Amino acid sequence: MATLKDTLEARGRAIRLTVLEAGFACQILSQSVRRLGPDLRQRWRFVLDQFVVCGISPLPVVCVVGLFTGMLLALQVGMELAKLGQSEAIANMIGVILFREMGPFMTSMILTASVGSAMAAEIGTMRVSEEIDALECMSVDPVSFLVMPRIVAMAIMTPMLTFIGCVLGCLGGGIVAKTQLAVSGSVYFRNLLTSLEAEPDSLGPFPEEIYTGLIKAFVFGILVATVSCAAGLKASGGAIGVGRAVRTAVVRCFLMLIIIGYYISWMFFK
Repeated sequence: MATLKDTLEARGRAIRLTVLEAGFACQILSQSVRRLGPDLRQRWRFVLDQFVVCGISPLPVVCVVGLFTGMLLALQVGMELAKLGQSEAIANMIGVILFREMGPFMTSMILTASVGSAMAAEIGTMRVSEEIDALECMSVDPVSFLVMPRIVAMAIMTPMLTFIGCVLGCLGGGIVAKTQLAVSGSVYFRNLLTSLEAEPDSLGPFPEEIYTGLIKAFVFGILVATVSCAAGLKASGGAIGVGRAVRTAVVRCFLMLIIIGYYISWMFFK
């Protein structure tokens, strides 16, 4: 039977391991940022390859999920608004919810499951098969060669995919508003554009909701790539270790997306 001392020691080891792994992720992110200027021109082909992996490959899934997310939101929220005789207000809510919160979170979840897990598996397989050790023997920095192109691609493509998903979500909401809630298309899109008009003190031509969503997507893209690559680099123990690294990357990304997403919203809308 485990004693209190054994329990506390186990908790302490787990906390220490978590802190060390978080520090390792921050370290490779810092190294990637430092190597961005010197190595980006040399790695531009790898960056273009990652643009395809991080942006083009997940695009169909993002489009389908974005469209049906907008339809689902419009249907569920619209039914409640219809009871109050406020069906036309559905456009105002759809635009704000998608661009501010649901769009970045939904897109980042898709990229975590499809791209982040693949990053962890690829780099983890290279680690357990000693390919990364071979790169180091050839004086090739693994962070510059493997991690930096992925972080750059995810940081650029995640906001783009988020914007596309949000636009399609608004379109899906318009379809439901027209067919299920008896809200004309002209009224829906007029209210949608009104809800997304820039305030007089806005930083640019777009409202704060869009800026918040794109900043979230940018941060989420860096987060997913960094956590996934860090999990892959720390993999050990053969095929089982690679599977463990993938599971660790996905779980940690999901948790961090929720936590950091809350604090970004809090900073903008406190």
